[in-house]
Amino acid sequence: MQEGPGRAGGEVAALQREVDEWIQRIGVRYFNELTNMAILAEEVGEVARIMARRYGEQSEKESDKPKDLGEELADVLFVVLCLANQTDTDLGSAWRKKMETRTRRDADRHGGNPKLK
Repeated sequence: MQEGPGRAGGEVAALQREVDEWIQRIGVRYFNELTNMAILAEEVGEVARIMARRYGEQSEKESDKPKDLGEELADVLFVVLCLANQTDTDLGSAWRKKMETRTRRDADRHGGNPKLK
């Protein structure tokens, strides 16, 4: 995987390489794509649980209080990086394209939204 121009793209490429090296050294092999998709859904669910209870209206259980949101978000990122690697997706390049699209599309969109003031 090649690093393209742009800081974020290069950092994402480095993360993709780090995950791939970890899989080769410690993880033995990637789980198949469908298994990783199910794992991603599980990890997103764990993030949702923390958000709903800590920042939303649901009561937080004592057993959930020590859970670290950053670690759960990192679990989501790890699986996303696995999926990108095993589908030969250059996530850094995709990120740059998406940010360019968002910038063009939303340049004037949010500034005039009274709900965001």
